[in-house]
Amino acid sequence: MSSPRDSIYATPQGEVADFAFDDRVAEVFPDMISRSVPGYATIVQTMGMLAGQYAQENSKVYDLGCSLGATSIAMKQHIKQAGVEIIGVDNSEAMVQRCQAHVNAWRGEVPVHIECADILDVSLEPCSVVAMNFTMQFIDPDQREALVQKIYDALLPGGMLLLSEKVRHLDETAENILVDLHHEFKRQNGYSELEISQKRAAIENVMRIDTPGQHLARLGAAGFSTVQNWYRCFNFMSWFAIK
Repeated sequence: MSSPRDSIYATPQGEVADFAFDDRVAEVFPDMISRSVPGYATIVQTMGMLAGQYAQENSKVYDLGCSLGATSIAMKQHIKQAGVEIIGVDNSEAMVQRCQAHVNAWRGEVPVHIECADILDVSLEPCSVVAMNFTMQFIDPDQREALVQKIYDALLPGGMLLLSEKVRHLDETAENILVDLHHEFKRQNGYSELEISQKRAAIENVMRIDTPGQHLARLGAAGFSTVQNWYRCFNFMSWFAIK
């Protein structure tokens, strides 16, 4: 599904406001994220395939921080088990207003319901798969451990958490190289130096990223028996964690 081209940061903005998932972002989000996250389409489709393997009959599947529903759509396409319901949750009204229509436009037998809510406040029903695609990085760091524990407690035995995140590295040299590679990726996708600089300023107080070690420690502390990194490009990583 095509979307308008992202040009939000293409003109000088003086004092750059904090990034928000508002109407402007929602309108161009598919273009923004595909041009900003290397391998995004692969990540989304693989999440759908993993959900198709691990969804259990007559269970809930959650997409937490669903934005416009790309991951929900991928799961809808791959899940074939009977009695499964996908529930997408996002706290951005601008995203949710568009998301249900996006999801409904794609074929699939699995019903998908989209809710506008804070995932920290949502009570999770027993579920077989939970997806969080670049969502944890926008959660208050002090709330992340409790959120992962809530997800673990809601998962059925054998259930799976699908997690994708931008990460940072303690080795300063390695971190600088990976950041430079990411910026070059954005340049090759048509973003100007001004856009890269202003977007970075807008997001630095909003998106607080963890190290890979912090993610692994949090998943282990919650009780996940198997945790595996299956995707990595520059400073973007994806894991699956099995209860």
